Amino acid sequence: MAARPNASATISFGLVSVPVQLYPASESQAAVSFNWLNKQTNARLKQQYVDGKTGEKVEKEDMIKGYEFSKGQYVTFTPDEIKAMEEKGTGSIDIVEFVPLDKVDRLYFDRGYFLGAGKGGDRAYKLLTAALKKADLAAIGQYAARGKQYLVMLRPLDGGLVLEQMHYADEVRSMKDVPLPEGDVKPAELNLALQLIEQAKTSEFKPENYKDTVRDRMLGEIQAKAAGQDIVAEPAAEPQAQVIDLMEALKQSLAKGGSKKAASGSAKGQMKAVRGKAAPATKKTKIARRASA
Repeated sequence: MAARPNASATISFGLVSVPVQLYPASESQAAVSFNWLNKQTNARLKQQYVDGKTGEKVEKEDMIKGYEFSKGQYVTFTPDEIKAMEEKGTGSIDIVEFVPLDKVDRLYFDRGYFLGAGKGGDRAYKLLTAALKKADLAAIGQYAARGKQYLVMLRPLDGGLVLEQMHYADEVRSMKDVPLPEGDVKPAELNLALQLIEQAKTSEFKPENYKDTVRDRMLGEIQAKAAGQDIVAEPAAEPQAQVIDLMEALKQSLAKGGSKKAASGSAKGQMKAVRGKAAPATKKTKIARRASA
């Protein structure tokens, strides 16, 4: 099935305009969620709004939005006032500057969109794509839509353009706020750590090798439950003894990784060997068929 755009825009590149269509670059799998039900009727429960002071139920027509400008102090707004304050969507992606892609920290990236050429924009689209690729640069700009102004980055990919929606500087926290350990790294430990990394190194990232096995297992168990089977928790596996000595832990990890590599000869086997040391025991479940009456 062909992808469908969810928005249209125009890239302003100097005096050149590039009409484009925005397509979601990814979609999140629906999380396994559960609804609150009445135990007696199995009917789904509905949420209600109650007054924070009186505890009484508040009807929708008696609600109004407010902004807390001081502790417990609110200024209220009607829907029309809120709409008047919102940024007017222009549909224009205004390029401000061009920067090397590796100079933009990944912490600033939020979500991505594929850009397709809009009506009459084929030549300009291909020109901008080719120019960015030739210059090995990304374009930084701003885009007003849905009442907000977004910081965005455009980069070439596989003959097309990708728009990366980004965080503003005041939305990204600093590593300086995180307490970090002091002290030096011992050369012998660093050498073993590098060997451990080398065991699990692959030439490229293949996302298709990774599956959300927890979600798949839960959905399978839910289907079994709906078919009349019980879900019974299995005893948690005994946790492996933790190796306190860092050098000894590195040596054991290398030995374990080497044996796995010899047995399987695959990078996947190496990765499991490396991760298996620190992975906590997971709680598994088994399906038990209900006893018939």
